[in-house]
Amino acid sequence: MSRGEGGGPEETGVAVVIAAKDEAPRVGRTVRAARALPGVDLVVVVDDGSTDRTADVAREAGARVLRHARNRGKGAAMETGAEGVRLAEASDGSAVRPPRHLLFLDADLEDTAAAAAPLVEPVLRGKADMTIALFPATRMRLGGHGFVVSLSRGGVRRATGWEPEQPLSGQRCLTRAAFEAARPLAAGFGVETGLTIDVLRAGFRVLEVEVPLEHRATGTDLRAQLHRAHQFADVARALALRELRPTARRQWERTRARALTSGRQLARKVGHMSRRNRPK
Repeated sequence: MSRGEGGGPEETGVAVVIAAKDEAPRVGRTVRAARALPGVDLVVVVDDGSTDRTADVAREAGARVLRHARNRGKGAAMETGAEGVRLAEASDGSAVRPPRHLLFLDADLEDTAAAAAPLVEPVLRGKADMTIALFPATRMRLGGHGFVVSLSRGGVRRATGWEPEQPLSGQRCLTRAAFEAARPLAAGFGVETGLTIDVLRAGFRVLEVEVPLEHRATGTDLRAQLHRAHQFADVARALALRELRPTARRQWERTRARALTSGRQLARKVGHMSRRNRPK
């Protein structure tokens, strides 16, 4: 069930994509730490409708910044970031190289983002098509309380036969081919669950890797409880879509194929325009 792209660090670079909303106090340190990761030569931050200085801080730290005028959710921000990487490759002439692998990181990792290298290595070496971060065993695994994790874990197991330990982990590295196989991504907080299912169903290899990353744990106040309810609804929606009857699933697959074709056509058009307008 392998479709590894092969290649090595000397052939394929890595682009970091960070979805961020109102993360001005933390995103700058996260960007600087991500830029220092081995193989990383591009960091893209998607400001998903922030009301603070997230975009300015990210740009000052060295990231390319894309902005959503309104909050569109994590899945949409990840797609925007990946498309931004593709367009950067088309405009700077690097499209002649293999497309960069994509490393998705949360905006609140701060300095610990520098410890994400173990996620990248298996993908660069062709040992996995997507890696998922496990937080250290010595502390609580983050990413959602039990009922949301259980929903996602059980759904992935039913859909693929594989049971992840941390299905909601947002820290992931994957090949461009694996990412494209999962487009369009599930909406909102269902993106990780849908991504895992779609990548596995497409025949790619997924590996969980323990890495010493840290971010804010979800609290127990009313706001945190509302966040979990939203997360639960998004995960349930992603699972329901992937458990559709065959006819409905074929329609969904056609939608994914159209989205993929449109993205490639846009990238080619931008690349052509960039080359045509390049100084002689």
